[in-house]
Amino acid sequence: MPALVLIGAQWGDEGKGKATDLLGGRVQYVVRYQGGNNAGHTVVTPDGEKYALHLIPSGILTPGCTSVIGNGVVVNPQVMLAEMDGLTQRGVDVSNLKLSADAHLIMPHHIALDKVAERYLGKARIGTTGRGIGPAYGDKVARIGIRVADLLDPGIFRAKLDVALREKNQVLVKVYNRKAIDASEVFDEYMAYAERIAPHIADTRLLLNKALERGEHVLLEGSQGTLLDVDHGTYPFVTSSNPTSGGAASGSGIGPNKIDTVIGILKAYTTRVGSGPFPTELEDEFGEYLRKAGGEVGVTTGRNRRCGWFDAVIARYATRVNGLTDIFLTKLDVLSSLKRVPICVAYDVDGERCEDMPMTQTGFHHAKPVYEYLDGWWEDISECRSFDDLPKNAQTYVRRIEELSGTRVSAIGVGPGREQNVVLHDLI
Repeated sequence: MPALVLIGAQWGDEGKGKATDLLGGRVQYVVRYQGGNNAGHTVVTPDGEKYALHLIPSGILTPGCTSVIGNGVVVNPQVMLAEMDGLTQRGVDVSNLKLSADAHLIMPHHIALDKVAERYLGKARIGTTGRGIGPAYGDKVARIGIRVADLLDPGIFRAKLDVALREKNQVLVKVYNRKAIDASEVFDEYMAYAERIAPHIADTRLLLNKALERGEHVLLEGSQGTLLDVDHGTYPFVTSSNPTSGGAASGSGIGPNKIDTVIGILKAYTTRVGSGPFPTELEDEFGEYLRKAGGEVGVTTGRNRRCGWFDAVIARYATRVNGLTDIFLTKLDVLSSLKRVPICVAYDVDGERCEDMPMTQTGFHHAKPVYEYLDGWWEDISECRSFDDLPKNAQTYVRRIEELSGTRVSAIGVGPGREQNVVLHDLI
């Protein structure tokens, strides 16, 4: 059975947790394939319970579903265990959580360096969450990282830790005038984590490929969004990994020929957290309306999200880069009660119309939105469960997004609840 990939098609925060949860009851495995605890998914269960998940896949809330943290993820074990404990206290079974032995660990020196380096950048800061994600990926690429499997061998772990701190403490002390990190304290701390994490460590590549061979459904979920991809995003204001669909294969150990469905999550408007260009950003009463009506506060960071109108240029780009087969359009209900709803159909870049993403960072910084205006709707759509239930103007808005994006809209979110969806085409 082919695997499915679920990706954010904007700058993140599109509602991937809701989409994953919609599919969760029909898949046997849900896999996080990149990122760390710098992103979050919010899931609302049928009984109204709200869960904010930062590292653990949202499939954990579906009984019988195995949740997998893949090799492409960087893991802070303290955060992982705290999240597991929080779920257990609320009656969620976490025994089916599996962690790749090849995932890299976020260490205290990664967090320390992340925070101090960002502070020293001043106005040039990139908006990192300060959780050590970038430095952990940097060490991974530099081949000096510490992996989950190293927790199972105390001698290897201590040797790698000593090598890492020999360099990192020099930087912390001599460059940033910070206190050195004690290797023995870190060793004891992580060995305590190892005792609890060990039962969950697995060869997840083998696990997932065997599942596909048995004909089981595997859903691969990325954190962040397409425009935050380190290769394909608005560099340097990006994350340190590949949340695009191409990253799903390398971050999980599943071959690309085993993936046949790529679902892009698009919010009915656009948001962004942190620094970087944002052509449709609204710094007026409409931006404030979207922020309040959409509850646009970061699940992980607690930061207010920047808000703007729907950007079809980005949507087309996401379709092309990810090979989207379907779109899940979220938060359409937030646009109810607007007299007119703008859609950015192109950019004006130094006097020239551009319908595709500018090639250079400078071009994107200079991009000004070219809007098309559609009539709004006043009806409450939260109870709609079929496309025909939606107001005609809402239907027109969806169809225009579909046309401009070049991908069919297969599902629509009409509220935060688990059941508040309109399904046009079956995703499995």
